[in-house]
Amino acid sequence: MGDERQSLAGRRILVTGASSGIGAETALMLAERGATVGLVARRTDRLDAVLEGCRRWAPDSQRWTADLGDLDTAARIADDAWSALGGLDVVVNNAAIPKRRRAVDLRIDEIEHVLRTNFLSPTQITLRLLPRMLEAGHGVIVNVSSIAGRLGVPNEPAYSASKFALCGWTESLAIELAGTGIRVRLVHPGAIDTEIWDQPDNDPSFYDGPKEPAGTVASAIVTTIEAAVDPTGAGGPFETYVPDLKSVVEFKTTDADSYLAGAASFRDGEGFKTS
Repeated sequence: MGDERQSLAGRRILVTGASSGIGAETALMLAERGATVGLVARRTDRLDAVLEGCRRWAPDSQRWTADLGDLDTAARIADDAWSALGGLDVVVNNAAIPKRRRAVDLRIDEIEHVLRTNFLSPTQITLRLLPRMLEAGHGVIVNVSSIAGRLGVPNEPAYSASKFALCGWTESLAIELAGTGIRVRLVHPGAIDTEIWDQPDNDPSFYDGPKEPAGTVASAIVTTIEAAVDPTGAGGPFETYVPDLKSVVEFKTTDADSYLAGAASFRDGEGFKTS
C-alpha cells in the first residue's frame, strides 16, 4: 500500500448509516487509507460484511447495531464509540431515511420519525462528542445532507425539511466553532444509486434520470476529511455538491419564484420550465 493509501493513518472515524450505499463505501475507503473506523447502522449482517472489509486494512475497526432514530440510543453509541476507539477525530453523520409522500397524505408521527433520524440523530451525536472534541482541541464533523436540503423536492416535504434543518444546523455550527480547531463540513448528494429509492412505505419518485454511484459521494467525503484534518492546509471547502448542482441552488436563491414554477412543471412531467 503506497503513501497515498495512508493519508488518514491513525485517525479514528465514526460513520453512521454504514451498512450499505454511501456509508459503506465511505467506511471502506477510510479504512483503506489507514483510518480505524467505527460503523453504525441497523442491519447487523450487512454491518458485519462491511466491518470484515474494513478490517483488511484497519484491524481495530468496530461496529454497533443501532437505530439512531432513538435519540437515547444515538447518545449511547456516541459515548461507546469514543470509549472503544480511544477518542474520535472525525464523525460522519450519514444515516438517513427517505419519505416520499405528499404533505396532504402525511401524518405528524411520520414527519417526526424522519426528523428524528435525519436531523435530531446527527445533532444528538454531535452534542455528545463536541465537548470532548473541544477539550482535545481538534476534530472534524461531516454532515451528509442532500440537494433536497437546498432545494425543495416535489412530494418530499418531510425529507426536505429534515435536510434543510441539517443544513441550517451545520452552517451555524461552523460559524460557532470557527477558530476552535473543530472543522465542520457539509456534503450534498444529488440523485445517487442507493437503496433509498426502493424503501417500502414510500411513493414512487418523480425523478427517473441518471444516478451517480455511491462511491462518487464516498470519494468526495473522504477528500473532504483529508483536507479538513490536514493541519498545514486551509481545510478545504465548507460545502460540497455531488454531482455539482451548486448553480441550480444559486439560481433558486436569486429567483425563487422562477425556481418554484420550474419545479412545479417538472412535477407535472413537463420538464423544468420557468415561463
